Amino acid sequence: MKKDRVQTKFLDTLREIPIVEIACKRTGISRNSVYRWRKEDDHFSYLMNKALEEGEGALNDLAESQLLSLIKEKHFQSIRFWLTNRHSKFKKPDPAIEQKDNFDPDEVIENLGLTSEDFLDENRDATAKRIRKYLIEMHDK
Repeated sequence: MKKDRVQTKFLDTLREIPIVEIACKRTGISRNSVYRWRKEDDHFSYLMNKALEEGEGALNDLAESQLLSLIKEKHFQSIRFWLTNRHSKFKKPDPAIEQKDNFDPDEVIENLGLTSEDFLDENRDATAKRIRKYLIEMHDK
């Protein structure tokens, strides 16, 4: 049961600071133990992924809040960063998106050898990356 308390403390720390190394140091456990638990225990692995996700979300909110504060203080680099990443008028064009009308989806599927398996939820991200890479390569030719 001590293991359960240590794991709970680790996961709580990970929610605050989503960096495994730091969470390990703060809870006094080794990274090897954490990664062993993650490998051997699907439930712990799920909880760890959720804790990382929650911690990253909170950190992202904090970073965005700080960025907005800098924008209010007229910090030029922060203003430029916001506009080039969030405002359609200032965004840099994505070559894959610019080429969207210049390719045949059936040709992409055929050239990549994609099957219905590639479009299942669990494979969707990997398939999207493959398609994006293919479109960028086609754009560069």
